[in-house]
Amino acid sequence: MTERKPNKSVKSEGGESAQAQESPVPTGLYVGTSGWAYKAWQPAFFPEKLPQKKFLHYYASQLPAVEVNYTFRRLLTEKMIDNWLVDVPESFRFTLKANQWITHFRRLRDADESVQRFLSAITPLANARRLGPVLFQLPPTMKVDLEALEHVLSILPRALRSAWEFRHKSWFTDETYRVLEKYSAALCSVDREEGMDPLAPTAPFNYFRFRRESYNVEQKEQLVKLVQEQLSSGREVYAFFKHEESPDSALNAVEFLNRFRGNDRTRVAITA
Repeated sequence: MTERKPNKSVKSEGGESAQAQESPVPTGLYVGTSGWAYKAWQPAFFPEKLPQKKFLHYYASQLPAVEVNYTFRRLLTEKMIDNWLVDVPESFRFTLKANQWITHFRRLRDADESVQRFLSAITPLANARRLGPVLFQLPPTMKVDLEALEHVLSILPRALRSAWEFRHKSWFTDETYRVLEKYSAALCSVDREEGMDPLAPTAPFNYFRFRRESYNVEQKEQLVKLVQEQLSSGREVYAFFKHEESPDSALNAVEFLNRFRGNDRTRVAITA
């Protein structure tokens, strides 16, 4: 398996690059959190005196991807994207949640105009090669509608990777998986307190959301094994821990990523 070189731009208090101290991350593994701009993560994750405008730059030195919820409610602007690009390395990926007009207000029907507005807004990020998959998270009350699903998939650019989080059990059928596979779209598997959603190989990548309030050692080991199995099968993996008003999600993500570096520890530089 080839390896991606770590970013070396952020330095510890001693002046040595924090990332340079780590082993490389396997190519195709993108681990992060849902969001990054949380002051509550200081000082356990972000250094205590780090200004908030530098949070993304620091975050990107620790983790290779982030899931952005902002796009669920608002469209990105070119200025916002330009500011992001300055702070992240070429290997970093932003995964974006599809806008609510597509998934919740239109519920995938008569959504062509909303889809095109959303795609237009994210084009600069795609052109910069920093765009990861787009997550389409459907409402919990939305039952299976394969016709609507296939129509939206059919109007997405073939180069755009999409992942689909279904929150009504009627979607988890072989028929749904066949539609996703036809368009190389991923089934998003969510790990909640009640257990993990089904896993189906419908795309050349997997998309996981780890949403439990906390993970014990055994549960962490199960997640590591699950992701390693997908990497070994040749799939890329995107995996995101939930955001919360504590640094646990970021620390869990770093610890998780370190397991794939052969480095089972949370970096000292995190609390520097």
